[in-house]
Amino acid sequence: MPRSKIRRYLKHGTLPQISVFEAVARLGSYTKAAEELYMAQPTVSVQMKKLSETVGLPLVEQIGKRVHLTEAGRAVHAASNNLFATLAELETQLANIRGMSTGRLQLAVSTTGKYFAPRVLAEFVKLYPGIEVSLQIHNRSTLLERIAQNLDDLYIFASPPGDSDVVTQAILPNPMVPYAAADHLLAKEKNIPFARFAEEPFLMREAGSGTRMIAREIFAEHGLEPKVRMELSTNEAIKQAIIAGLGVSIMSRYTLGLDVTHEQLAVLDVEGFPVERSWVFAYPVGKQLPVLAQGFMDFTRKVARTLVFDHLSKS
Repeated sequence: MPRSKIRRYLKHGTLPQISVFEAVARLGSYTKAAEELYMAQPTVSVQMKKLSETVGLPLVEQIGKRVHLTEAGRAVHAASNNLFATLAELETQLANIRGMSTGRLQLAVSTTGKYFAPRVLAEFVKLYPGIEVSLQIHNRSTLLERIAQNLDDLYIFASPPGDSDVVTQAILPNPMVPYAAADHLLAKEKNIPFARFAEEPFLMREAGSGTRMIAREIFAEHGLEPKVRMELSTNEAIKQAIIAGLGVSIMSRYTLGLDVTHEQLAVLDVEGFPVERSWVFAYPVGKQLPVLAQGFMDFTRKVARTLVFDHLSKS
């Protein structure tokens, strides 16, 4: 009997009674059961009486010096063995989850986070191949809705949410830079005044996007309004619009991914850039993080810089 695995369950109510009953049934003696369980014999008798009262039938009968099971006792004994085996199996499963060998991690990330989150997840899954992972990718407003509803284990934002009900932990720098087509007239200029940059047609992310929020903050800090030519719902669409010569934009340095060559795009040398932001983990205040989520946070903080920055330095 793998009693050590289910000790935590043998503390209150019916389970201690069943534990006593199983020992009495197996050993055929109140005295031997009391010795094995480190109990006084009267305590064993009380527990047996309570269980019999719960069942509503006598479970044992004394014949000579040995205790024998009644028909009801044999049924309870078989059930108790099944119960203990099930609890032992449950404890094994929970131990695996605690040790991160199995389980499910549900992660939701911003649209710019999709360029590094899968890379880190891939390394994490290599260490823990028995886990399942769900990766949701959304804009900032949708992430805020999901975090308010506590739909996921963990969230990654391109810039910290300003909500006091959210815990954040920094992961990596997420510098914001101005982009233009490689053949844009500003592409080869140096120290471009922000006011000059602001004269260009601007390609803006959709309402609810974190990139849009940051861009508007940057323009507001300079007391200017962007000349929005077009709103687009993805970073890829903005990239293609820039290449097509439709305007300039402000995006994360990593918006174009970690494996993309940038011959058709240029990062403009505009005063005040890069604007430093940080990718952050976020979760609601008071949330008890699952072991896998905590483990993924710890792992990411250790390896993300190497996975992202070392890779970029080679590209």
